[in-house]
Amino acid sequence: MERLTKEQIAELEKYDTPTVCNALETFQCRSRVEGYMRPGMILRTPAGKPMVGYAATAKVGGRFPREDAREKLMEYYSHVREMGDPTVAVIQDNDKESAAAFWGEVQATVHMSLGCVGTIMDGGVRDIKEAGELGFQFFSTEIAVAHGYTHVEEVGVPVSILGLDIYPGDLIHGDCHGVAVIPHEAAPRLARACEKIAHAELPMLEPCRQAIKEGRKPAIEELSEWRTAMEKARSAT
Repeated sequence: MERLTKEQIAELEKYDTPTVCNALETFQCRSRVEGYMRPGMILRTPAGKPMVGYAATAKVGGRFPREDAREKLMEYYSHVREMGDPTVAVIQDNDKESAAAFWGEVQATVHMSLGCVGTIMDGGVRDIKEAGELGFQFFSTEIAVAHGYTHVEEVGVPVSILGLDIYPGDLIHGDCHGVAVIPHEAAPRLARACEKIAHAELPMLEPCRQAIKEGRKPAIEELSEWRTAMEKARSAT
């Protein structure tokens, strides 16, 4: 797997995740109903740009203590450190009902020092204000107040969150809309495809915007014509 350069990552950060999903359709590398999380993963911290990075994965628990918790945590930190920048920590909670928060200010700060830009957590997070001020992105299914007995159980394994299987090293793109995985074969050309797909929507958007400005309702025949033009432009990408 050839990693994207910092410049290529920066190009992908210019586009929201829905545009990325639209652009990926042009590669015909998977079904249009695959490759993204189902509803429930919520961005908890302010974000000036989408989160893009390579997945470092783990499974955690929090209901009971674990004797080798320190050793497993250091094993996990090593996995994050070795993944390469930028990294996204993708964590699955093994508890049937989440009991505690793996994430808080301390974990966010430690992870950021290791080159991590954010997390996708199947479970709870806390210290949201502090993580946001740090510039670390929290995506989670829940918010929690206590850390309980949180501990790492498995490191560098495939995880499944909200219908999406994520493997170590997968390229992640996420924003306020949700989270998607970018296939490696499409990644180097994806930013250019995003630019094209965004431009292809203009035949529909521009005349509708003009109609709004003029305070008139477009005729159905006009909408059909504009839609046809947009679909033609999309098919050319």
